[in-house]
Amino acid sequence: MKVLVCISHVPDTTSKINFKNDNTEFDKDGLSFVINPNDEFGLTKAMFLKEQNGAEVTVVNVGDASTEPTLRKALAIGADKAVRVNAEPTDSFMVASQLAEVAKSGNYDLIICGTESIDYNGNQVHGMLAAMLELPFVYSCVGMEVDGSTAKMTREIDGGKEIVEAEFPLVIAGKKGLVEEKDLRIPNMRGIMMARSKPLEVIEPTGATAHTVHESYEKPAPRGDVKMFDAEDVESLVQALHNEAKVI
Repeated sequence: MKVLVCISHVPDTTSKINFKNDNTEFDKDGLSFVINPNDEFGLTKAMFLKEQNGAEVTVVNVGDASTEPTLRKALAIGADKAVRVNAEPTDSFMVASQLAEVAKSGNYDLIICGTESIDYNGNQVHGMLAAMLELPFVYSCVGMEVDGSTAKMTREIDGGKEIVEAEFPLVIAGKKGLVEEKDLRIPNMRGIMMARSKPLEVIEPTGATAHTVHESYEKPAPRGDVKMFDAEDVESLVQALHNEAKVI
């Protein structure tokens, strides 16, 4: 069984986000980057499949050389090899196109993506990738059991969950629940040392171009002043919600 895990290189959730060049460019200076949290759940599921089913796990990222520490961390967690497409990710279509070329050349049984990245929250790459590969696709996957060439999956839907079954090869978009947060792996010293000798292949991008352009960025409006009310003064609170906040 061959598993491909798509990894996004995203700012740490504690990072302070800024923009430069008149708010037309994301400022990466001084930021720490991590494996996208949704992708980390997928990577951990791939580790379970490696341990239980003998799967071979490859991680892939579209990015410049600055993303290699993130790929090395995935190798330290237990992935067998890594691939970096040497290109700046410009939009979802461009990224999906590059990932599709990697997937086609690897003959993978299972391709795992996160439901979305925590930087741009595009929520598009996985669906585009599945369409380009003409493979079955399960979105918002929060559970998976493998039986030979078949996978039984649980996915979240509005108001509940749905159980679906599909044969490999297939693409899934996973999130918390695919594994539990307590199951996430932290690289140990042995894993870090072994990661140094594991293959990290750098390939050049195909000719796919972006379909969208980021014209400018804008931060959310700052929080307004807090108005305090006495716990016993319910009438004043209701009046403020009705007349000032206009939420009731």
